[in-house]
Formats: sequence, structure tokens, C-alpha cells
Amino acid sequence: MPAMTKYPGAPRFSRRSVLAGAAGLLLAGCGVPAAYVEPGDRAGRDLSRRDRRLDFANWPLYIDTDDEDESRRPTLDAFTDRTGISVRYTEEINDNDEFFGKISPALMNRQETGRDLVVVSDWMAARFVRLGWVQEMDRDRQPNVARYLDPQLRRPAFDEGRRHSVPWQSGITGIAYNRRKLGRELRSVRDLWAADLRGKVTLLSGLDESFALLMQGDGVDITRWAADDFHTVCDHVERLVAQRHIRRFTGNDYIKDLSTGDVLACQAYSGDVIQLQADNPAIEFVVPEEGAELWAESLMIPNLARHKGNAEALVDYYYEPEVAAELAAWVNYVCPVPAARDVLADSDDEELAALAEDPLIFPDGAMRRRLAIARDITSEERTDFAKRWNGIVGL
Repeated sequence: MPAMTKYPGAPRFSRRSVLAGAAGLLLAGCGVPAAYVEPGDRAGRDLSRRDRRLDFANWPLYIDTDDEDESRRPTLDAFTDRTGISVRYTEEINDNDEFFGKISPALMNRQETGRDLVVVSDWMAARFVRLGWVQEMDRDRQPNVARYLDPQLRRPAFDEGRRHSVPWQSGITGIAYNRRKLGRELRSVRDLWAADLRGKVTLLSGLDESFALLMQGDGVDITRWAADDFHTVCDHVERLVAQRHIRRFTGNDYIKDLSTGDVLACQAYSGDVIQLQADNPAIEFVVPEEGAELWAESLMIPNLARHKGNAEALVDYYYEPEVAAELAAWVNYVCPVPAARDVLADSDDEELAALAEDPLIFPDGAMRRRLAIARDITSEERTDFAKRWNGIVGL
């Protein structure tokens, strides 16, 4: 396979931080029986054996590129060389809800989407699974997934046994802060509310991105939180807004605020902070004492996909530890293939070897014990919860 390329280190677009302001509106029909597709109606005619190609839709800047030619993607090129399967790769997903709106008419009407493989955040993946809009993958054809998938990501509440989804990358929602400017450590979500941080704190504005960490700050088990826990968080955030403690609610623009010093502490994503640290070592990321949210963005095969077998082969290819290591070295999020750590550790390149020791890419046991995957917001809860949260943050 091609030589591993180093991530250039500049802050860039974050998939997690694109907001979902219309979350409750686009899926008003999420629970409508007419939208649900029965298991027997999900598979189309699979042309994989005679038509050696597939269409793969992903987020911008979420795959390795060649240092000298950014139009080339070394891991995809190696897959094609090995299998003869060509990949039409499109960076068309800029927002979970926007993409949902783009392909939902076809799925709802039992039509092809023109895509064999897509990547969405797990809270959106939950909607697709509930609606019956994605197919089960054949794990007999995916021995690498079966063997190497991170045990902590194997059993999300929305997809028992991970039958319909496979993590592309994972990450942590925690706290980022400028230690040099603040002059002390932050260890807890509660530390964000210190008096000297008034007007210097930002929170994420997306409902699905923000609520879990705030609940953890209240000592809530986010794997089985209740509606009262959500409203308690909202009550607290409303008071903080009224006191002007929270500077504003952000998308990925928190990166700029933190870099310039306009903000001293904020909710943040682990992968973003690794990139920021390349230019500003004073920026630190904290998995709070109370815990932090572990999330994933997952690969799924939409109903009636014409190249299901080819898509399954590509998914399994990215679970080879050597390939997973190459991807992890570029994107710097939590790698869903822990075995990739040994590949990086054995690298002759010091920078690549150092990534193997980064707990934000390969969390150690102590960190993992403080990470949890949040229970998803159900379709019945979403409309009311989104209305309240969006009213607080001004969406």
C-alpha cells in the first residue's frame, strides 16, 4: 500500500460542528408508518460482481489525500488497485439534516439514492435505522470489521450489534481551553462556570452535539438519561445565558475564538484540538472528571444500493489495521480500529509514532472508563426538545 502521509496540521472543517438547526422539523414524519420500509423491501439487485464500482458520499476533508496532489486519495487508490473496484467519491455531506433532506424523498418512495455508501453522525444514523432506510451488512464478508472494531463502539442503542452501521471515525466531546491565558487547569464541566470565565465560555449550539456533556457535568448517566435530566440542563443554561456567562453558542467557529483568545474555554471536539495544538501548544483538551461523550460517524448502505457487495468490501478494507492507521494519521480523530495503534507505533517516522501515544486518537484504559455513548433522542422527544434548546441558543 502507499506510504503513510502526514496530516498537514492546519485547523480545518469539522464534521461534528456543522449545526443541525432544523433537527426537529425535517423529521416531523420520522414516526409515520408510511415512511417505514420493511426489511424485505430494502435490498435491490446487487450488480457488484459484474459492475466493479461504487458511489461513496462523505464529508469534506474526511479522508487522506496525497501531499502533492490533493485530488488523489491514497487509501482509495490502493483499494482500487487491489480489487479492481473503482470508487466515485463525493464530498457532498455538509450537514446531517441537509443530506437527509436530499436523499429522503427517494428512500421514502422506495427509490434508489444513487449512493452505495454514506457517512452520517450516529444520531442521524439512528433515524435511518428506525425508518428502515439502510440495509444490514453481511459480516461474513467483513472479517476485519468483526475482528478489529473497537469494543466500545460495537453496541450503540440505536443499532443492536452494529448490523446496519460501521464507524468511519470516532471522537470525544469534551472541554478545550487556553491554559496559558487562563493560568490554571480545568478538570470538570463545573469549572466552566467559574466567575472569572464569565463571558469567555462558548457552548455548542447543536442539540445533539451539546446536551450529553452538560448532563455528565450534572452526574447523569448519559446511556439512560431521562427527560427531566434534559430540562434540568436547559434550566441551567438559561440561567447562564441570562447572567451573560456564556459568550455565545457556536459551530466550528469556536476554533477561531479559542485560537485568538476571545474565548478561554469551550465545548470542543477532540480531533479539532489536536489540529489546533500543532500551531498553539497552549490549547489543551480535557476529558472531564465526570466523563465525556464518545461519538461516531458511521458508514451505512442505503436501501436499493446497486453495489452493496462492493460497498461492504470497501468498509472492511478500512478496518485493516494498516489502512486504519493511514486514515487516522490524516484525520486525527479517535480511531475505531485500536489495532492501528501498533502500526503507527512501529513507524520509522517520529511524528507518526507519536500519534500512537496520543490518547485522543487511541484512548487508554483510564480515559475509556470516563467515556460513554449517549442514548439517542427518540423521535417522540425530538420536536419538543429541539424547540426548547433552539429557543435558548437562538436558532
